Amino acid sequence: MPDSDGGSVDGGAVHGDRPPIRAYPANITYRDLIAENRRKSGVLVGGMIALLIVMGVAIAALATGAGRGDVVVPALITGGIAAGVVGVLVSVWSWYGGANAILSMAGAREIEKRDDPQLFNIMEELAIAAGLPMPKVYLIDDPSLNAFATGRDPEHAAVAITTGLRERLSRDELTGVMAHEMSHIRHFDIRLSMLMATLAGVIVFAADAARRIAFYGPRGSSRSNNSKGGNPLALIIIVLAIILIVLAPIIATVLRLAISRQREYLADAGAVEITRYPQGLIGALDKLGNCRQPLRVVNDALTPLYIVNPLKKAVEAGRHNASSMFLTHPPLAERIERLRALM
Repeated sequence: MPDSDGGSVDGGAVHGDRPPIRAYPANITYRDLIAENRRKSGVLVGGMIALLIVMGVAIAALATGAGRGDVVVPALITGGIAAGVVGVLVSVWSWYGGANAILSMAGAREIEKRDDPQLFNIMEELAIAAGLPMPKVYLIDDPSLNAFATGRDPEHAAVAITTGLRERLSRDELTGVMAHEMSHIRHFDIRLSMLMATLAGVIVFAADAARRIAFYGPRGSSRSNNSKGGNPLALIIIVLAIILIVLAPIIATVLRLAISRQREYLADAGAVEITRYPQGLIGALDKLGNCRQPLRVVNDALTPLYIVNPLKKAVEAGRHNASSMFLTHPPLAERIERLRALM
C-alpha cells in the first residue's frame, strides 16, 4: 500500500527504490534461529553466574584479609558457596513472587474473556498452535504501543498489552505480537528474564557491599602489612578485587542486555513458527517503531521485557534502530529484515 511519501510499504517496511535486505541466507529457517539464539543465551547465562561467583570470592577475600596466602583458597570456597546460596534465595523469591511484582509495577489489570472476546480468541488459537496452556491476560491503560509476557513457566504465565496496542493494530498484527509473547513463554524466556534481572541486581548489591568492605571494612593485619610493604600478594589481590567491584555491575548489565536482545530475535522467529505468517508481526513492528507515545509509567528494570523499548528517550527520539551493547532491544529494522528473510 502507498505511504505518505509516495513509497511503497511491503510487510510493514518502506522500500521505495531500495532493494530488500536479507539478514540471513535464503535457506535459513526459524529452527536455525532458535538453535543459534539458545546457544548464545546459554553462554551469556553462564557468564552471569560465573561473575556472581567471582564477586562472592572478591567479597570474601576483602573481608578475611586476602593478603595472607593461607586464606586465598578458603576465601574462594567461602565466597563461591555464599554467592551460590544468595543466588538460590533470590531466585526462589523471583520464582514465586516476581511475576506479580512485575505486573503490579507495570500497572496491569487482569481481564476476562467477556471483556475482550476477540483478544481471547486470538490467545486461545495461539495457545493451541504452540501447545501451551492459555496464559492470563492483562491490560495496561496506556495509549502507547507495547506488550510483554511474564511468569515462572507456561502454567503460570501472563501476557500484558497496552490499550493503545489493542486499539491500533489489525487482527493479523495483533496475532503477530501475541505470538511473539507466546514464544517468550514457550522458550521459557519469562523465567530467564526474571532470573537475569535478579542475578544482575544481586551483583550490583554485591559490588556495593564489596566497596564498603574495601574502604570502610576491617583495618587489620592485611592493611597494616600492605602499608609496610610486607606482602605484595595482598596488594595484588586487593587491587584486582577493587577493579572487579567497579567493573562487575557494568559487565552484569551488558550480559543482561545481550541476553535480552538475543531473546527478542528468538521470540520473533518463534512467532513465525506459530503463525506461519511473518507479515503480521512485520506490520506490527513497523507500527510500534513509528509510534512516538512512550509509556506513561515505566520502570527501568522492566524495560527488557517489552516487545520494543518503552522509555521516553527511545520512543520520542525514534531510536528503535540504534545499535549498542547498552540497549535492551536489537535494532527494529534488523528484526524486520530478519523476519522478511523468513518469508
